[in-house]
Amino acid sequence: MGKGNAIPADRVTILFLVMLVAAAGNTAMQSALPAIASQLKIADVWVSLAFSWSALLWVLTAPKWARQSDKRGRKLLMTVGVIGFAASMGLCGLVLWLGLEGYIAPAVTFIVFAIFRSLYGGFGSAAPPAVQAYIAARTEREERAKALSLLASSFGLGTVIGPALAHFLIFEPFGLAGPLVVFASFGVLVLIALKLRLPNDTPRFAARGVVTSYPSAASVNRPEVEEGVEEDNALPREEVRLRWRDERFASWLMAGLIGGHAQAIMLGVVGFLIRDRLGLHDLPKETVEATGSVMFVGAMATLLAQWGLIPILSIGPRASVLWGAFLALLGIVLVGVSYDFYGITLGFALASLGFGLYRPGFTTGASLAVRRFEQGDVAGKIASLSGSAYIFTPAIGVALFNWWEPATFILMSAALLYLIIWGRRVLDDTPQPLEN
Repeated sequence: MGKGNAIPADRVTILFLVMLVAAAGNTAMQSALPAIASQLKIADVWVSLAFSWSALLWVLTAPKWARQSDKRGRKLLMTVGVIGFAASMGLCGLVLWLGLEGYIAPAVTFIVFAIFRSLYGGFGSAAPPAVQAYIAARTEREERAKALSLLASSFGLGTVIGPALAHFLIFEPFGLAGPLVVFASFGVLVLIALKLRLPNDTPRFAARGVVTSYPSAASVNRPEVEEGVEEDNALPREEVRLRWRDERFASWLMAGLIGGHAQAIMLGVVGFLIRDRLGLHDLPKETVEATGSVMFVGAMATLLAQWGLIPILSIGPRASVLWGAFLALLGIVLVGVSYDFYGITLGFALASLGFGLYRPGFTTGASLAVRRFEQGDVAGKIASLSGSAYIFTPAIGVALFNWWEPATFILMSAALLYLIIWGRRVLDDTPQPLEN
């Protein structure tokens, strides 16, 4: 970081860890849940619905927390978010361990797990916008992009670390609940560092963090920050509220809605697909290892697309969406016809590469369509739309997968094929003249 940076390196590290631990913990949990469902003999769809409930609460509460960061202090909101994460992971790990050991019935285990999972959905969403605002309020304009890029890398790195570590964290006496317990402990350590080493000093600039999408495997968030109209970065005097059907960006949001739901289905079913097709129902540790390996490769492919291909090739929003949807379609078809580990891994990596291209495409397209002081509202709409894809869609995908496997892949393929055909006709990334 350069001379203009007002945040010492040790504090930047703490902010980095606040973002990383949540992404890593969530993806590690996703790697373990198919095996946990098998051990508890709980229907896959009910396990998926626990995540749906958490995602719904995230979508509902994230905008409120983003607005509160200016009023109640950024450090306080970060603390709320980390406490929500650590408490949720620890309590979920405890109840799953009790269920796996037979101390409580599977149905009770699932209900209590869903309740404890809601702590993350309701309170975890407070941390990301507070971290963004903390950085933006203490850095000069030229240093802000570097700081926020580092922040984005923490989320991306977390999606890689979580699946890669999950099977190493299965240990006695916790067994399959081990990854949750370990990441809850990491959360507590981050909370202690946050309380002791990060002062809640007076900001140098006014700034508000924007809503961040619900964290999930192979779906890398790229946090940005809302800037005001004025050159001194002061926030707009009145909050901007744009119509969802605003013709400037409505087509980009529609592209995000279609592709986002296809991606949510893929992420929802992949762990259960790996368990079933590789015959790992009675091999929980092997299930976690195989699922984590596939998710790890998918996360790496997503990072390759977003941090490699797009910057190097200078791909525009329209091309990014269309080529991303095409690659994702090929990957989904390959996963659909594969019954071995390598075929599933290759297909999921190709799909993740495609989604890694598609997601920045529609977000950039929507952002470029509006004026600077409208960026915060559009960013909030994008985050809400992205989060909404994880409310019911993964559970619907899992239910279809259990009913008739091809139905899941037909649905995803049809959505992406429609996106390609419709997008070629409708999407236009040519800058439009804007009124003052």
